[in-house]
Amino acid sequence: MLLQKTNIQKKLILAKKKDNSSELILKEVYEILKELDSAQERIAQNLAAKSLNVTNLFNFDLLEASDIYSIGHIKKIAIDYRLRFLDSHYYKGEIPPGALSKIRKLEMEHGIELKGFKILAPSKLFKLKDPDDPILFVPINNGYYYLIHKWGNDLHPFRKALMWPYKNMGNLLVFILLLSYLLTLIVPHALFSKTSSTAQFLIIYFFMIKSVVSMVVYYAFAKGQNFSPAVWNSKYLKT
Repeated sequence: MLLQKTNIQKKLILAKKKDNSSELILKEVYEILKELDSAQERIAQNLAAKSLNVTNLFNFDLLEASDIYSIGHIKKIAIDYRLRFLDSHYYKGEIPPGALSKIRKLEMEHGIELKGFKILAPSKLFKLKDPDDPILFVPINNGYYYLIHKWGNDLHPFRKALMWPYKNMGNLLVFILLLSYLLTLIVPHALFSKTSSTAQFLIIYFFMIKSVVSMVVYYAFAKGQNFSPAVWNSKYLKT
């Protein structure tokens, strides 16, 4: 006589039927899931709420020192890479579940409800749904913030260099002069004269400077552009 193989799933079902406390276990699981859903919903509401001046009373012994940043650190990176540092309710993308889980974990560890969330991200993420390297912070006190979660794609490796002209007027002028010089080198001088000369080069160069300045001025005024130090934490200016 052949012996039947043991079906573990059936054994589990049988054991569960014999256990009189199974209904109690199901009830406990339901309560845990209900509490978790309620916490997730509350956190989502706090992320979407308008932030006031909030201080979260962390237990500093439980914080990771490497995740604490001053407003000065954040401002420098925001200006260098032309990012915005704004309240999370301005963010148009979706906050990933991993960020919500980390917030919940921090709240349970420190026995507090976190509020006043901030996000450091490219300007377009506060207008469009485009996951491009957002970082979620929460305020501690005295201008310090705690990094909770980073998600999305990393920034382009040349973004800092590309955003360099936006830092200040001096950088913009240097950029205009360099770009005009390169464009002058590209222009075939034979179009204007059979023999090239320094005077001819300078005339073309000044013409290029005038053209580039015109394009920059048009772009700046038409698009409402401003320098990075003026917009890194602005809720109103276009970028």
